[in-house]
Amino acid sequence: MKNPSQAQLNYLRLGLNQAGGKLPLFDREGQQINPKTIRSCIKSGWAVPWFNNPIKKDWLVCRLTDEGREILNAKSLEKSEVT
Repeated sequence: MKNPSQAQLNYLRLGLNQAGGKLPLFDREGQQINPKTIRSCIKSGWAVPWFNNPIKKDWLVCRLTDEGREILNAKSLEKSEVT
C-alpha cells in the first residue's frame, strides 16, 4: 500500500466526520484543496468522484472510500504506537 503524503492525509481526514464521507473542496482555513492532491487520492483509490458540480465543472466533488478510511486508520495506529 502506498504511503500518503501529509497533504493527502490532511485532505482525507476532512471526510471522516462528514455524511457519506464527503470530502470538501476547501480546507478549514477556506483555501481551495489543491486539485493535484485530490486527483492523487483518486488515483490511489482513497477517494472517488461523487458527483459533477453543474456550476463549477472543474471542481472535483469526492467522497472517502473504504481504502481511504483504512489508510487513515493505519496511519492513526502508527502514530499511537510511536507516542
